[in-house]
Amino acid sequence: MRFRPLLALVLALCLTLVTACSGGAKAVDRANLTYDDIHNTGLANDCPTLPDSARGSIALDSSAKYQLLEICMHPAEVYVKGEPANKRQEAQFVPSKILTRFTTSLDQVYGDLAVSGNGLNFQEQGGLDFQLITVLLPGGEEVPFVFSSKELAATADGTAISTSTDFDGSYRVPSYRTSNFLDPKARGLTTGYSSAVGLVPAGDDFTGESVKRYVDGTGNMNLSITKVDSATGEFAGVFTAIQPSDTDMGTKETMDVKIVGQVYGRLEKA
Repeated sequence: MRFRPLLALVLALCLTLVTACSGGAKAVDRANLTYDDIHNTGLANDCPTLPDSARGSIALDSSAKYQLLEICMHPAEVYVKGEPANKRQEAQFVPSKILTRFTTSLDQVYGDLAVSGNGLNFQEQGGLDFQLITVLLPGGEEVPFVFSSKELAATADGTAISTSTDFDGSYRVPSYRTSNFLDPKARGLTTGYSSAVGLVPAGDDFTGESVKRYVDGTGNMNLSITKVDSATGEFAGVFTAIQPSDTDMGTKETMDVKIVGQVYGRLEKA
């Protein structure tokens, strides 16, 4: 009986050594996890990763057609640009706290990759390419926004996917609300009332908030590749995106939101 703690310690040490010494650049396959392994753990919100030893390069042929598949973007930090207390200072991005739990990542995003001249052109086609996220500023204000990669059109220099590849381009940020959404005063775009007061002829003191409209925004995203596995076509790195926040159906001013996180994807011939 007194040897059981010692035996358990030896087994734990052996398992640690086996795990640490295991190699291979293959990303973690989430398909092998069961529902019980993922439930309430946040693992489904994480992107697959590659080890630091994945430092390869994938040469591309301009006559061939390629696709980037299974792209995953996991936001790790969100900053919101706010007005400075001193008007002589410039507005700066302030770190915020992500309030949305376990549903912030974009996943299974895909698109076409073309090689033209001395550059690469990526055009996003679809996938789980938007998520509704709310962050909390230090002063207590909550800022909602749509994290998106819809219609991302990005370019990069070179004719290969390597650890020095940087994609940069713009994308569409859809409206946070749909046309059927009603605000607390039952005002909406296609449903509800057009005025918040009981006597419509008297007008609305908040006319700007009553006139609802569908407003799309435009963001800019940079994908910096830092790890490449030439054998499997997988790549990983970091992304930085700057986009507008929610406009409440065009009735309030937007705030610039900066999202930083990890990206993963896989290259495949079309």
